[in-house]
Amino acid sequence: MRAMMGKKTLPLDIRIPIAFFFVFFLLPSCEEESNPAAIEAKIQKNIDFTSEVGPLLIKACSDCHRPGQAAPFSLLSYRDAKQNANKIKFVTRNRIMPPWPADRSYSHFLGERALTSNEIKMLSDWVDLGCPAGDTGRWKIPDFPHGSSLGQPDQIIHFKDPIPIPGNGTDHFYMVKVPFVLPFDTFIRFVEFVPQQRKLAHHVNGHLVNYKPGMKKDIFAGASYWLDLPGGSEKIYKEMGLSNDDGTFPPLIPNTVYYLPGFSPPRYPDGIGGWHVEKNAAFFLKNLHYGPSKSDCYDSSTLNIFYGAKPLRPIRETQLGTFGIAPIEPEFDIPADQVKKFSSRWTVPSPISILSVNPHMHLLGKSFLAYAVGMGGDTIPLIRINRWDFNWQYYYTFPHPLKIPAGYTIVAEGVYDNTRNNPANPFHPPRRLTARSDFLSMGTTEEMFQFIFTFLPYQVGDETISLEVKQKASR
Repeated sequence: MRAMMGKKTLPLDIRIPIAFFFVFFLLPSCEEESNPAAIEAKIQKNIDFTSEVGPLLIKACSDCHRPGQAAPFSLLSYRDAKQNANKIKFVTRNRIMPPWPADRSYSHFLGERALTSNEIKMLSDWVDLGCPAGDTGRWKIPDFPHGSSLGQPDQIIHFKDPIPIPGNGTDHFYMVKVPFVLPFDTFIRFVEFVPQQRKLAHHVNGHLVNYKPGMKKDIFAGASYWLDLPGGSEKIYKEMGLSNDDGTFPPLIPNTVYYLPGFSPPRYPDGIGGWHVEKNAAFFLKNLHYGPSKSDCYDSSTLNIFYGAKPLRPIRETQLGTFGIAPIEPEFDIPADQVKKFSSRWTVPSPISILSVNPHMHLLGKSFLAYAVGMGGDTIPLIRINRWDFNWQYYYTFPHPLKIPAGYTIVAEGVYDNTRNNPANPFHPPRRLTARSDFLSMGTTEEMFQFIFTFLPYQVGDETISLEVKQKASR
């Protein structure tokens, strides 16, 4: 499970080191170079917002930098870009933004947000020139779907009741039932969790519950949420009305709803992946974690549902490390004032085609590496993250399914920095952290080591299948 995080946590809305704020908010925008010859040389390039800068910002930044998304300001218009010009120049030249933790010299994935050196230079030159606008009358902002980063959903399902978040400065864990009724049974391709309280919603791991015809008279009966506390799960399930009317438990499809900072659900072409859903169904968010809040508030998040055809090839998912199919070596114990490396490995019994990978660590993470190695030493690179950032944890999808032959061993390696030199360390002075088996291992300031991946049993020709999916247009 991608279980995560517990007691005292860092504020989740802090996305960049404090030092960067001085650059962001104290530097004036569009300050020109003092060298006239350099400026004249750049002017000859005819760089302007409408023709070059705007399209690049839409491509690389608009997923977050638009109204209703996670970023603190929009970058859709010329005015937006000009007001934040020096911020753009600073974070792109220092490769802080757009965030793409994976090392592109090691492996490649779909939707890479990293800018090329030429694109970074173009943005810098545009700022140095004074932010020329170009013909802004030709500038058209794309029609982004409201409340989604993935396109127009087929259905939006709301929480039955808002979830109360006490302002007592501690983490809160909930179980939430989100029932819904369809005109007929069908198939779901993927689900997008959209948090209302973006600064507090830390992670979600949920399942799809299918109620067979005649087995559940009222799927809306019972409590819609419950505090997730140790023990008593059977009582909680009863109070929430999750079981069938005869007391049996309905079929459950695990891990259909997932959310993490920076996460976007993996999407695959028609025929690959998806789940059957009955007319009467519910999403059961087994773990909904809110970080600490200083004031009382409520969360009314939504689930965006994208339907599709029956999958010809259902995907599988597993993980190494914490709660996974392979143990962590050595024992997961991170002493104070130490940098320590751990690994987990699993030998593939029959050939598989890996679709997506999701490395996961918490605040002490320093670097991550995953690869597959054969008995002869042949290595298949999977992913390398040289500088771990807890705030950006993606599901990385390969351009094509990646074949791992039978007998190869998938290896994940994680390095943790539990010293006072780690600015993300939540404890001062540092304290020893060990693995936990109860729900508190979900806490931000606890630690985890996981390598999650989705895959298919290998079929000849998988290497040629394109996994790219076009975004569904707004209606």
